[in-house]
Amino acid sequence: MLAPERRTRSDVIGALAIALAVIVAVTVVWLRSDARGTTSVTAESPLPPLSTSVLLPDILKQTWESPSADSTAPITVGNAVVTADGSDVIGRDPATGEEVWRYARNIPLCGAIGSWDRVVSVYQDNRGCSQVTSLVADTGARKDQRNSDADSAVTLSADGTYLISRGSERMELWRSDLVRTLEYGRVDAKVNPNKQPRTGCTLLDAASSANRVSVLERCPGEASNRLTVMNPAPKDAQEPEEYGSSILLDSEGARLLAVAGEKTAVYLPAANGTVSRITIFDGTGNPIVDYPIEGAVTEGARTHADKASITWWTGSQTVNLRLSDLAPTWIVNGTSGPGSMVAGQMLIPVPGGIAAVSPSDGAVQRMIAVDRGETTTPIVLASAGETILEQRGDTLFALR
Repeated sequence: MLAPERRTRSDVIGALAIALAVIVAVTVVWLRSDARGTTSVTAESPLPPLSTSVLLPDILKQTWESPSADSTAPITVGNAVVTADGSDVIGRDPATGEEVWRYARNIPLCGAIGSWDRVVSVYQDNRGCSQVTSLVADTGARKDQRNSDADSAVTLSADGTYLISRGSERMELWRSDLVRTLEYGRVDAKVNPNKQPRTGCTLLDAASSANRVSVLERCPGEASNRLTVMNPAPKDAQEPEEYGSSILLDSEGARLLAVAGEKTAVYLPAANGTVSRITIFDGTGNPIVDYPIEGAVTEGARTHADKASITWWTGSQTVNLRLSDLAPTWIVNGTSGPGSMVAGQMLIPVPGGIAAVSPSDGAVQRMIAVDRGETTTPIVLASAGETILEQRGDTLFALR
């Protein structure tokens, strides 16, 4: 029978040293981990379904408000209203504004947007606006995540199939599981060189559909802006597949308004004897028709799209773009923002209220009074059941 092995003092000290090293390593990993700096409080139960039949009163009154500086339009997804501010993404009851779930990080929020019945939040680390998480809208539960190179500031847009994250030098498209379908522009980790068609370009604007993604960019050595039309999901996400790319002469101040199907709408200001116009380009980036547009376009001009409409606010008028071909079909003057479809009505913000207009011809059917005080900022509308939401600058307001 063998005698039991005796532990020496050196053995004990060695074992303690190993244990201490493991504890230190685990502690360092925890301190550096994303989990340590993340707060995720999900809803106790999903929010109830919202009413789909909305009868708007003659006067709408404010019921609640909340800071939402990191959204550009009301985020109404599923049965929730979501605010995005600082480092917090918060799901709220549309009727009361009460917080029902919260997702927060110890790093700055670059932006948040609703898509695919989820909220996609983008946070900034030392690689730019690179940390991305999608959240179930009704509960705040985490779904998909991704992390990749990005610019330090990005603009988010979604078409229902793809989501664009565009910086001034680099752009990515993601599908609903946050898998990247396209990268365009600056590439930091050049595993396979020479796959991007151009380098050093400034990405001015972008929009997408299920069939096309279009980019307005300015490239070194070129006399004017360039419009590039691509496949939103090429065979190789790192190798863009262009359908067409051309320089738009005299296009200083141009704006990419929308993409629908294979068509792209671009606003081109007056230059060298031409009038201001909306030009529609086909799926290969060739111009097919021009529509003259009167009036100045301000810096705050913006497009708003939902499932039933696309409208462009120039800074003083709202232009309806037909979903099938992006042709401008009617204009309402003296407005304060783009329109939004609510229960079969097109609602457009105007000074002192909201105009309910006919979606077919833009005729104003009635006015709904809203007391906004001295507000002069652009207004973007949306609805969540019987609650009307207005994004005014850095604040979201709820009206009933």
